Amino acid sequence: MKYIFLIILSTVILTSHKTSADYSAHEYAGPFIDSMVKEHQFERQDVIRWLTEAKRQESIIKAMSRPAEKAKPWHEYRKIFVTDTRISRGKKFWLENKDTLERAEKEFGVDPAIIVSIIGVETNYGRNVGSYRVIDALTTLAFDYYTQNDKRESRRKFFTVQLEHLLLLAREQNKDPLDLKGSYAGAMGWGQFMPNSYRNFAVDYDNDEFADIWTNPTDAIGSVANYFTEHGWVTGAPVATKAHIKAAVDGKNLNKMKRPTETIADLTAQGFVPVDRFPADTAAFPMRLKAKYNDEYWLGLHNFYVIGRYNPRVKYAMAVFQLSQQIRHSMCSEPESCES
Repeated sequence: MKYIFLIILSTVILTSHKTSADYSAHEYAGPFIDSMVKEHQFERQDVIRWLTEAKRQESIIKAMSRPAEKAKPWHEYRKIFVTDTRISRGKKFWLENKDTLERAEKEFGVDPAIIVSIIGVETNYGRNVGSYRVIDALTTLAFDYYTQNDKRESRRKFFTVQLEHLLLLAREQNKDPLDLKGSYAGAMGWGQFMPNSYRNFAVDYDNDEFADIWTNPTDAIGSVANYFTEHGWVTGAPVATKAHIKAAVDGKNLNKMKRPTETIADLTAQGFVPVDRFPADTAAFPMRLKAKYNDEYWLGLHNFYVIGRYNPRVKYAMAVFQLSQQIRHSMCSEPESCES
């Protein structure tokens, strides 16, 4: 019993140490601190203080290691986002922000149903913007997550860049970086922008001289629309279509979220027959999603790929697309709501 007690006690002490680790003393902290001072003229003692107060969060590492996009089949993943509640909340959000959405569609050319759906999938219309301190999330992922992930170097660099942008964003917006809250991955606000996306794509859409996607739905709408435009959204173009298969298909080419290079003609020759009609030279890529009783086949078009620039997962982009369809259908019960 004494031996078991000592093991348990050692584990508790080790876990406690990991949770409260001083990130300013981490092996990667020195170069990061030097860079923030030299490249961005931060005060060294400020950066050291922020890293000292940042805390490792084991729950973040666990969450990153088990993303729902990979763990759940499509029919279970879909039930998380395409729900009656989220559809009704999306309709309510659309009606409450109708003028802003119409303005965003006119100025950015982005389908308002997609904007509404993104905000619904990301935060359930501002109800779940994340409760982690962003600095905890980003230091944990930049300095510790890499040791447990096969893509450790690219992941470490990505989250280190995000940590850099977080400190820059906080300075630009006159905020304490220790106060900013977000998701376990460090995304913030109604639209869940990573710090670099916040700095690059968030817009002050109500002209109050402050781009606020934390609490301001007007700025969130404009920012999501701007993000899509900057990533290549084509106004009025379709997103995806179901497909039938007329022959055995090559599974290794399915569900690759990348800019489509094959054409409808190419894919038809491979055995994919789109339900909707498109010009033969329309670019697309094939997908297979596991429904409850059988597989569904889809062709993702260019705008589907653009949705994937928000989150490069086929199931995520499909959830956004299908929720947008359901919200638009619900809106069609309102006079003049189906014109766009």
